Amino acid sequence: MAHNLFIDLETFSSVDLKKSGMFKYIESPDFQILLFAYSLDGGPVQIVDLATRETLPPWLVIALDDPSYIKHAYNAMFELSCLSKFLGTLPFDQWRCTMVHGLYCGYTAGLEVTGKALGLPQDKQKLNSGKALIRYFCLPCKPTQTNGGRTRNYPHHDPERWRLFKEYCAQDVVSEMAIEQKLAAFPVPDVVQREWETDLRINSRGVAVDMNLVQAALEIGYETRTALIDEATRISGLENPNSVSQLTAWLEEEMGEEVQSINKETVTNLLNRKDNSDPVQRMLEIRQKLGKTSTKKYDAIEAAVCADGRVRGLLQFYGANRTGRWAGRLVQVQNLPRTYIEPLSLARELVITEQPDALRLIYGSVPDTLSQLIRTCFISAPGNVLIDADFSSIEARVISWLAGEQWRLEVFRTHGRIYEASASQMFGIPLEKIKKGNPEYSLRQKGKVAELALGYQGSAGALIKMGALDMGLLEEDLPDIVARWRGANRRICDLWYAMENAAVKVVAEGSSVGVGRVLLSREYDYNSGVDCMVILLPSGRKLYYVSPTIGTNRWGKPSITYKGMEQTTKRWGTVETYGGKLVENCVQAIARDCLSCAIERLESAGLPVVFHVHDEVVVDIDAASADLNAVVRLMREPMPWAADLPLDANGWTGEFFRKD
Repeated sequence: MAHNLFIDLETFSSVDLKKSGMFKYIESPDFQILLFAYSLDGGPVQIVDLATRETLPPWLVIALDDPSYIKHAYNAMFELSCLSKFLGTLPFDQWRCTMVHGLYCGYTAGLEVTGKALGLPQDKQKLNSGKALIRYFCLPCKPTQTNGGRTRNYPHHDPERWRLFKEYCAQDVVSEMAIEQKLAAFPVPDVVQREWETDLRINSRGVAVDMNLVQAALEIGYETRTALIDEATRISGLENPNSVSQLTAWLEEEMGEEVQSINKETVTNLLNRKDNSDPVQRMLEIRQKLGKTSTKKYDAIEAAVCADGRVRGLLQFYGANRTGRWAGRLVQVQNLPRTYIEPLSLARELVITEQPDALRLIYGSVPDTLSQLIRTCFISAPGNVLIDADFSSIEARVISWLAGEQWRLEVFRTHGRIYEASASQMFGIPLEKIKKGNPEYSLRQKGKVAELALGYQGSAGALIKMGALDMGLLEEDLPDIVARWRGANRRICDLWYAMENAAVKVVAEGSSVGVGRVLLSREYDYNSGVDCMVILLPSGRKLYYVSPTIGTNRWGKPSITYKGMEQTTKRWGTVETYGGKLVENCVQAIARDCLSCAIERLESAGLPVVFHVHDEVVVDIDAASADLNAVVRLMREPMPWAADLPLDANGWTGEFFRKD
């Protein structure tokens, strides 16, 4: 008979969990599990006070490694990893993550926020008194005369607070069980559960980092930043030339006009003016360089690196819960600066040997060079190499496949030059003429920006946001580019409108409507009151839109709204969507499923993934057996649920991470 064991732990470590991450936090010699709260099969919550030397019941220790006991926890990777430190690595497949369940069903992360979003009764919600208790018992404290110079608070220092802390821990188990009960009618599919287990392996494996490069970059970055601020102080006489308000006021006085902002874009525009005085020009240059001297990502690596020189926990499973894509954590590998400078190996060596003057001579800007080298801090283990492979134009391929846009599919089945082919379709120019050296090659730029910006019902504004004006295109030409792209991609445009009409019908009538390769439907559980619009993807995974309703948009047409995380406020609230956005969700979700399938194939083939970014995987493997072609071949294999989706992948092999 299977049992369900719900668990919550409270712990102590002198390592900062937010800055350094879970793995370094647990690795600390002073790491300790303080409280172990549990409920077996929905029974009363029990709590074991490990801080006061209570011990776990023998049956519970056995249950933690017994497959007949399914272990549940909110952010289960934490509980699993904490217990594994003392009990040996526990089997991943025996655990279920309540947080992942909520994310899968369209809710946000956070036990308290999820409980409120689900409308749990007050007695089932997480206690809001916990933050102060956690600060008191779970974090080091500052030694003072009042507390006798201690650096940590123990239960005997405040027995009443400790009693409340135990209540708080027990209540978390109550909340976890209530969330699982609320979402029981919307289970996490087995395939997503297996993906989560693979994610645990990858995050636990981590990736090696070059700490010599990190520490040298921090030193050079500090010296460079100090020198720039000193120079700016001499030029301007400002107390803090890095202050936005002080620098803005100085520039306005020197230039004799109002300066709206000194953000990156504005500074670049101001630098291009011809009438700047030398002091103004130099202050703007310094401002631009200071924007590059941030060592935050180097700081993040230094804070998170474990004793064996590896950083772990870089990925958040289902971090983007609208699509199920991963999010970055700690160092944020999802938005590392690109590498343009060459040769990279020489730049790395000059930083490691702390030669900023040589860096400046060869590469120009030291801050910009340091910024680009952040990516190269991730390295292969000794004797190994990194194999990096990424899907080619994955979103463009998926949307073509979803819409059945045949000319595009033919491009991807043959030469793959979608920017040129798009320009050819838009302007009626033979494809063979759009090549370097021909005047028609200038059209490629229009094809490229259109492809990047217009697939999800974007218009001229989307082109501008994608950098059309920076590419030299004129604003008055943008509506024509939009019209031409839409004219060449009628099936994709039809997909937007079909998706929106289907969503309106599903929400208004509760029916099911197929749109090409996806199925929209309404799912409602009378017991829990949870109501969702659901999109069934070809992989069998579902996208959930909680509490959908029909409203009226600014153009007086029906619009779909649902409950979710608002992008601007980052709070749970009402979100509006439309056909193009729903298509974008589906495309990115399917691309994510392609990546996940590729990761499973690589892991099964003995090719260990150390991290991945959007459509790109990084494998760390023995140099003697490294085979880029094998990795690329596995990524190119058709998806089991999309045999006719034309995929392609390319990659490189090297000792450090870069953007090829």
